[in-house]
Amino acid sequence: MKRPAAAAAAGLALALSLPSAATAADQPPAPAPAVAAVRQFLPLGAAVSALPLAAEDRTGYVRTAFRHWNSGDIPADGCTTRAEVLLVEAVVYPEVGPGCALAGGLWWSYYDEREVTPAGSLDIDHMVPLAEAWDSGASAWTAARREAYANDQGQPASLVAVTASSNRSKADQDPAEWLPPAPGALCRYAAEWTATKLRWGLAADGAERERLLDIAAGCSTDVEFTPAP
Repeated sequence: MKRPAAAAAAGLALALSLPSAATAADQPPAPAPAVAAVRQFLPLGAAVSALPLAAEDRTGYVRTAFRHWNSGDIPADGCTTRAEVLLVEAVVYPEVGPGCALAGGLWWSYYDEREVTPAGSLDIDHMVPLAEAWDSGASAWTAARREAYANDQGQPASLVAVTASSNRSKADQDPAEWLPPAPGALCRYAAEWTATKLRWGLAADGAERERLLDIAAGCSTDVEFTPAP
């Protein structure tokens, strides 16, 4: 005759061990799984046409809004982003000394088609200059995102080792204002410029877009880019 009481007690214990409907409903939903960015491939003309069109605005720009060079993709190697880019792009690998000092080595500056040595003779060019990025949408980013942009090694086109003279001639100009002096560099440059803007969701102004479309008309180049995290 004790079975009903025992059953009732067991049922109560089970009920107490389970969350109530109200409690379960109050729980936040589980986060959606992260979706990996997918590399995109577009013909150059189509890629240029995919760029958002907007007027540029440099209001409030200061170079220090983009922190660089930081400790790079491999903080344990003791090298800054600048040095890591040089190591990746070296045609002849340099000796790496204490403090990531680079000795020897050889590089190819495709802007002006020149071999360059030593490492100190090179600049690391932001394919889309920091000021141009600010004008094109980066002014609305967080400081952390601007730092990620300024040190971006997630896409080879974003940072490129070139002669100091070509980099300083380019300064913060877009393709409507400056292009590499080597004629054979135009298709690659237009593709890498466009890839960088698409990767980071940056806009182009009218003159820039028209110049890129003019170049694309004479190129059979594809644009490869992966949207930035």
